[in-house]
Amino acid sequence: MVHKTFDRSLDILHLEDSDADHALTVRALGKAGLQFSMIRVDSLDEFQWHIDQNVFDVVLADYRLPGFTALEAWARVAKKPHHPPFVLLSGAIGEAAAVEAIRLGMADYLLKEDMPRLAHVVERALEVQEARLAREKAVADLATSERRLAELAEHLQLSIERERASIAREIHDDIGGALTSVRFDLAWIGRHSTDTGTLGHVDSATEMLQHALGASQRIMMNLRPPVLEEGLVAAVQWLASSFEQRTGTPVQLTCSSDEIPAAASVQLVAYRTAQEALTNISKHAQPRKVEIDLSDQEGVLTMEVSDDGVGIDQGMLEKPRAFGLKGLQERARTVGGWIDISSRPGEGTSVILSVPLTCVSTGLPKGDRT
Repeated sequence: MVHKTFDRSLDILHLEDSDADHALTVRALGKAGLQFSMIRVDSLDEFQWHIDQNVFDVVLADYRLPGFTALEAWARVAKKPHHPPFVLLSGAIGEAAAVEAIRLGMADYLLKEDMPRLAHVVERALEVQEARLAREKAVADLATSERRLAELAEHLQLSIERERASIAREIHDDIGGALTSVRFDLAWIGRHSTDTGTLGHVDSATEMLQHALGASQRIMMNLRPPVLEEGLVAAVQWLASSFEQRTGTPVQLTCSSDEIPAAASVQLVAYRTAQEALTNISKHAQPRKVEIDLSDQEGVLTMEVSDDGVGIDQGMLEKPRAFGLKGLQERARTVGGWIDISSRPGEGTSVILSVPLTCVSTGLPKGDRT
């Protein structure tokens, strides 16, 4: 009795040299109520021709045939993508041969003396085949989705950097130019005025103006760091120095060399990773010291930013909305790299960026480099 009703007739290829055994096979499947059409072949060449020319739902095969075995037939089927399940149907097969057949990937095996169970074996093989194909499709769909997500992340990162560069230019050209003009005007008033009250206001305004100029320059550096034009080492040194001045926390920077050649896009990813890591440290870590290790040994750019602060609970690292950390990982992925983050409460945090330098041969467009 077949437990599943198929909505169509099954196409079966039967590799069998015995007319009597073929007739028994047809009778067993028909008695179980299975709708099918079956083609019998008894040579490898004929078997190969039918496999190449037709699509079968299942292959049934005797183990020993004149001049070859089912293993040779299976080897030809297994090479084809989405091949049909292959069921070994034999009168005499040792346990070792049966185990080897299953290990090689055949769907199942059945002794001819158990022919009444054949329909059930075929049904089970088809169900397993459906599950396998569904799993392969799900894996392929997931890979496609991940690739598209990576492409979107790369596009978004490039768009963000271009927008940052545009904003930085506007700050420099418009706001920076206006503030500089105001500074000249205040200087002129200070030189030509003798009123003590006016001079006091000029001094106060000049001080506030100087603060605004410093803030605009700092914002421009964060948006579009021109220091990257001097190389990654110089840029990370500037980040470390700025962090020390802003927080009072010492930073120890170790570099494998004075210059680390890398594509502009890789340098930018490393710079942004260090920038984000230092920002997180200043906000949350409460460290006594920070260490940055920058290396390009063995063709891999490696940058580790570590602190001895309060650390991060593992649950925080795995939070679905931990966008800052996920952003670092996505950014690294755009240049073929990856991020490792390790931390324990009370023992500090380490953020490690690794990028194979052979993965990226081109950088950002020259006009968009930051």
